[in-house]
Amino acid sequence: MKNNIYKSAAQVTAFSFVEKTIGFLYRILLTRIIGAEGIGVYQICLTVFAVFLTAASSGIPVTVSRLMAKSNARGDLSGKHSAVTAGIICTLIVTVPIALTLFFGRNIFGFLFSDKRCIPIFSILLPGLVLTSVYAVIRGSFWGNKQFVPYSVIELMEEAVMVIAGTILIIGVTDPVVGAERAMLAVLISYIFSFAVSLFWYFKKGGKLVNPKKQLKPLLASATPITAMRTSTSVINSAVAIILPALLIGACGLSGTEAISMYGVAAGMAVPTLFIPSAIIGSIAVVVAPELSENFYKKNKKRVRYDVEKTVKASIFIATLIIPVLFVLGNAISVFLYDSELCGQIVTISSFTVLPICITMMTNTVLNSMNYEKRTLVYYLIGAAVMLICLVALTRYLNVYAYVLGLSLSFIITSVLNLRLLTKKCSGISYIKYTLRGIGVTLVACLFGWLLNGILAKYLSPFLQILICAPVLVAFTAGALYALEMFSTHPFKRLISKE
Repeated sequence: MKNNIYKSAAQVTAFSFVEKTIGFLYRILLTRIIGAEGIGVYQICLTVFAVFLTAASSGIPVTVSRLMAKSNARGDLSGKHSAVTAGIICTLIVTVPIALTLFFGRNIFGFLFSDKRCIPIFSILLPGLVLTSVYAVIRGSFWGNKQFVPYSVIELMEEAVMVIAGTILIIGVTDPVVGAERAMLAVLISYIFSFAVSLFWYFKKGGKLVNPKKQLKPLLASATPITAMRTSTSVINSAVAIILPALLIGACGLSGTEAISMYGVAAGMAVPTLFIPSAIIGSIAVVVAPELSENFYKKNKKRVRYDVEKTVKASIFIATLIIPVLFVLGNAISVFLYDSELCGQIVTISSFTVLPICITMMTNTVLNSMNYEKRTLVYYLIGAAVMLICLVALTRYLNVYAYVLGLSLSFIITSVLNLRLLTKKCSGISYIKYTLRGIGVTLVACLFGWLLNGILAKYLSPFLQILICAPVLVAFTAGALYALEMFSTHPFKRLISKE
């Protein structure tokens, strides 16, 4: 069983890495062609769309997966089909009215956007609200059935379709708003693709739509707090998309174009760079969550404790490898990819936020798998409140860095609260010593990289700095972690094992 988990995690991680790499390169292309202003408009539209998408379906895929795991533990085949059907019905009941209301009342809802040019661009995505919500439910069924390869392939192909369509549509565009509009059309095309392919695969592999009655109540009870948390995330991101440019204009004296461009750099370039580890974290979470849920419902406390401890340590390990690279090479990466020194400054300053980001992402998944969705919602809201307070109170003094500071504090708070709850509910898990060692290795690696890159930067271009310094830093950090016995080669041996 462990061997299967390692192989599944490796497969999902490999696909996710390719997917994120393609998406990251596409974001660079978008930035180069439509500029910071175009990225700002594009990001605002996606952020507002995410509010409605998460409100409609974000908690349902995870809950469908967990209900299917619960049915697996009880040997209830019809319960699995019922969970999927209930998920589809619930998401359609919500998304169809929302999409129609927003489309026909698009001029009424203009207050949702800090820039009125976003309204027609946002309307392009509305059919995708219904399609991608249904796909999200099917995606949850893939997780519940542990069909990780089909899920990974469809996700990769969706990204590839968006990149190909977007590249064709934006080449030669000179107007940033037109570029954002065409990039949004590419997103819709990718949603249509994943919807069609996922449904085909679901029914081809024996999936059915059956009476959803017995799973409706547990699905809604579990999905509601998860949806509320993720909807709150999208609402807050949308609020930031409105408040931050307004504060930059009113309190800092920037013009409208300058404010949108600065928001685009922070939210569209720097923050996605900080979330680079999410590809690996998400892959591990996708594979571990169904297994953890089954063991939880089987009351296998020993196995649950083992899974929780390993996943927490995995998130710390990943953050420890990534932080020195971002701290040392944040400026070189941002100048090379985006031609933006401001982005580089934000990435460098915020690089240590990667640790609480990784811990929060992983522990949220773990706690949701153990039926603690309401607690994770409360913890998230506490962190979000701190972030908004920082934004409103400090933008006048810190400019765009007030947003960065608030984001960092929000993740620190939620990660600490999540870990506290896990320690309480899974007595015996050990991670504090591992965390402190990880922080120590991170600081030493950052110092080593800073000294090394200080020499290289005098003679090499940003690209060559990245090419030479990044592998050396990763090797140095991995060597230190191995010397401190913070990871072993056993998982890799299991991965290539034929047994």
